[in-house]
Amino acid sequence: MPTGFLLSLRPKQWIKNLLVFAGLVFARRWDDPASIVCALAGFAIFCALSGVVYIHNDIMDVAQDREHPRKRLRPIAAGRISPAVAGTGAALLAIAALGGSFLFLPRPFFWLALLYLLLTATYSAWLKHIVILDILVLALGFVVRALAGIEVIQIHPENPVEVTSYFLLTTLFLALFLATAKRRSELLTLGEEAVSHRRVLGEYSPAFLDLMLGIVTTGTLFSYALWATQGQFASSGAESIQGVENTYLLVLTMPFVLYGVFRYLWLACQQQEGGAPELVLLQDKPLLATVFFWAVTVVAVLASLS
Repeated sequence: MPTGFLLSLRPKQWIKNLLVFAGLVFARRWDDPASIVCALAGFAIFCALSGVVYIHNDIMDVAQDREHPRKRLRPIAAGRISPAVAGTGAALLAIAALGGSFLFLPRPFFWLALLYLLLTATYSAWLKHIVILDILVLALGFVVRALAGIEVIQIHPENPVEVTSYFLLTTLFLALFLATAKRRSELLTLGEEAVSHRRVLGEYSPAFLDLMLGIVTTGTLFSYALWATQGQFASSGAESIQGVENTYLLVLTMPFVLYGVFRYLWLACQQQEGGAPELVLLQDKPLLATVFFWAVTVVAVLASLS
């Protein structure tokens, strides 16, 4: 595989597809080899499909990218791979990914993978230019990932995985939080060049995005709190801590969520580092440590409920 094609798939962005594993973790299927294999396959398929969309986006914006100081270094814009070759490779990769999901994975997962491809392709071609809808559709892509991660491990009819509104709402609000912070960072960082970078940024103002950010931050924290206290893990398994009944063990993760959200807000609003959430997560040590301890606590809590 040519290096230019591989780089055009933007492997650094694949961290977003780790959301596919949420179903495996919260369903406590980490000791089921078949579920693990299915989750890994689902992750690989979404990495392939997201890469296909990035190539599609780069082909459509190649002329504009060549005028951009940073985007001109992308393989297609830089001429390291031709749009025709990249487009052909992307089409073959999409066929292989969708064909594999259709043949070997649960059928609902295939439909969600297809929905994701169509939704993100439509976003790249059209919806990313429509104010507010650009943020909503971007967030819905994450909800589709999360739901697909649940459906891909629905391989035991006698023990189905529950899909709750709490989980989906938390995913939606968290995605809206990240997408809104990204738009705000782009608008303030790029300044007068914002519109040439992304046309829809001309429809936003810092004040409006601050208002949106306040709303989705509240929604993120409130929906997670509901999930932790009213979701499928509430007071199940371990009924008490030191004899106190109806203790909601997942609420122990709330301090990490509060700090993580506020830390990201500080990075996005005070340091203007919200433009690339995947890089912020990997490069900011306090935030990375928070995610690690949150994950350890989640696994410990869920293991105690087994």
